[in-house]
Amino acid sequence: MTSGQILNVYNTGKYSVQGKDPGGVLGKLLAEAGGGKPPGRKVFVVYGHDEQALTQLEAMLRRWQLEPLILRHLPSGGKTIIEKLDHYQGDASFGVVLATPDDEGHVKGEPGAKNGRARQNVVLELGMLLARLGRRRVAILIKCQCEMERPSDIQGLIYIPFRDDVAEAGQMLMKELAEVGLRVDPALL
Repeated sequence: MTSGQILNVYNTGKYSVQGKDPGGVLGKLLAEAGGGKPPGRKVFVVYGHDEQALTQLEAMLRRWQLEPLILRHLPSGGKTIIEKLDHYQGDASFGVVLATPDDEGHVKGEPGAKNGRARQNVVLELGMLLARLGRRRVAILIKCQCEMERPSDIQGLIYIPFRDDVAEAGQMLMKELAEVGLRVDPALL
């Protein structure tokens, strides 16, 4: 590209940008490909039972002028839950997973070694999002990370920690969004 980046486009539909400001380049390319429209601002939200964290995340995303897709707020249209997940995840340009310690678990035979765990639906939906959007377009917000057990298959992923308020993860989440072309005004942090 004239600005120095290298754009790799594969016949599978995947693409990558090497060089300075890859998120900005992708945002411009996607805007041009969409007839001048900016990339979609829909963010699929995966959540468990922590109502306070979900409310905080939804408010923060709306303040950032993003559209959170929260499954229980969306019409089913006669679809099963898995069909509804698949449908709305397909509308999203980014996914945020709220991994909160809603369940407890331990290794068989070691009941004294309990750890907090995300609910099973959260782990399943995280996997679906990763398959659909790719690792770059999924952020995992983890509450009380020192007390949480993480699914072992995804240990290499980046987790954004918070303790009491999802806003604690705001700055890091904003950077992840910007990396894929979803710019948020830092003054809204």
